Amino acid sequence: MTKVYFVRHAQPVNNCSDDYIKSLTETGFSDTSVVLEALKDKAIDVFYCSPYKRSLDTIKSTAEYYNAEIIIDERLRERKVGKGNNDPDNVRRRWEDFSFHEEGGESMGSLQKRNIEALNEILEANRNRNIVIGSHGSALSSILSYYYPFGMDDFLRIFGFLPYVIELDFDGTEFISKKEIVWVDRGYEKSDK
Repeated sequence: MTKVYFVRHAQPVNNCSDDYIKSLTETGFSDTSVVLEALKDKAIDVFYCSPYKRSLDTIKSTAEYYNAEIIIDERLRERKVGKGNNDPDNVRRRWEDFSFHEEGGESMGSLQKRNIEALNEILEANRNRNIVIGSHGSALSSILSYYYPFGMDDFLRIFGFLPYVIELDFDGTEFISKKEIVWVDRGYEKSDK
């Protein structure tokens, strides 16, 4: 059995438009201790992460606890947003039609394809190990929707969960089960810089 602990990042600042360098808020940095507490007894073997700073910072103290490096995989990054990203009609359309994307943005289907490709390679390389993957809201949601019914209402339910840890169990690359481990409901827009 392979256990994958997906960690959605803690609360990010909302005054930075560059996804690669967007950091956590003071509250977000503090909440990384929630992730460490949840994972310190899970015998983690390996850490993977999106290249985005907020995801790296969220799992950094846990990786340090295990004296492990974090392997960056560009494919695990968040969905590229485009013009009208936050328009409620566009959010709905993205979930109804995985090929839809706003101008300059990325579709949920494209996001899901690259994240599942990365995950399958990680699973093949780490059979019967315990894995942490630092992730994002839409990226993680695209993965979850690949394995079991997970739609817009589910996405909206976890939207403010910053951080959020969910365990997915696999036999090889075959999905077996899921279990929500821990989350902190911070709300996405409530940042303290």
